[in-house]
Amino acid sequence: MTFGQSSMPPPIRPALHFVGFRGEEYWSAVKVWGVPDFIHIGWDRYAIHAIDPCDTVIFAKGDWTQEPNAYGYPDMKRGPLHLYD
Repeated sequence: MTFGQSSMPPPIRPALHFVGFRGEEYWSAVKVWGVPDFIHIGWDRYAIHAIDPCDTVIFAKGDWTQEPNAYGYPDMKRGPLHLYD
């Protein structure tokens, strides 16, 4: 180990999740919160399990107390920025 290096890994920052955004409200949320780390098309059990207690979750409608959908949604959808090409 050299001077200035730590044996501890860097801290993990909380993730930002967007849930249920469909249109222009997405860009309004990006202006306020920044680009999300995860986009969940809907509130389902997969989205619930992907969220850590320290993460920030922004809902297009409702909040975390709403009943999750009985059917699963795909976790990611190709967006206009094509970040994952």
